[in-house]
Amino acid sequence: MNFKKTYVPKLGYTPLCTIGECSLKDLEFGIIELSDNQSLTYETKDREVAFIILGGKAQFIANQEDFGLLGVRRNVFENPKAEAFYAPRNCTVEIKSPWHVKIAVCATPIDRDSAPQAIRQDMVRVSRLGVKPWERDTSFIVDSSTNALKLTIGEAYVTPGNWAGFPPHKHDEDNMPAEGVLEEIYYFLFDPQQGFGVQCLYTSDGEIDEAYRVKNDELVEFPRGYHTTVGAPGYNTYFLWLMAGQHQGFFRSNDPDHAWVSAVENMVKKA
Repeated sequence: MNFKKTYVPKLGYTPLCTIGECSLKDLEFGIIELSDNQSLTYETKDREVAFIILGGKAQFIANQEDFGLLGVRRNVFENPKAEAFYAPRNCTVEIKSPWHVKIAVCATPIDRDSAPQAIRQDMVRVSRLGVKPWERDTSFIVDSSTNALKLTIGEAYVTPGNWAGFPPHKHDEDNMPAEGVLEEIYYFLFDPQQGFGVQCLYTSDGEIDEAYRVKNDELVEFPRGYHTTVGAPGYNTYFLWLMAGQHQGFFRSNDPDHAWVSAVENMVKKA
């Protein structure tokens, strides 16, 4: 199965990963683009949905309650702190944009009620993870500190030629609290736009063993398996990461063949 998909920019809502039509069973993804003074109505149905604003501004009205205008950047490379809107299940969301806006739509089935929430820039945390050459800045936009019940979402910024998510790690076994079952998607953008990276995805038994060349507006699904990323020299790599599962948060295990790298990382940080 091909776990990579490409988004071709167009106005309106474009679903890219839909349960029943992709490799994932608990996570969906799509892109909304609106032009000047255009609007769109989105029904969450039995999903909780997070709308991550990649660039531009948009007004969000949920079940007729106005949450105001969200969006603080022209593109993802302008500011590492996004703004977003969270909508619970059974919610009608009206999205209106004063000019062009690009929004990532992240969804997962849910069986509980929550409340809509505007996620402002001051609610977003940014951490520097790893050490060179596997260092990246990672933001946390949607997690247990928000109204979301299953979704965990953030953004990663990788400087040219560096790796992210190393050692390779996975979250596909129910072995809590060490590891939980969580599906994941990475959606990529590059600066300059002609850049690319390599996304690895593999399982220890060799059933999955892929290395995708990922370009601007491409995504990779992780139904299971170890994954790690590297960006090409000369290009800044960005990816939006989104996870959903029975346990909200980070419950993962490293590939034991490469876990020793974590010890090196700790030694470098203490030095």
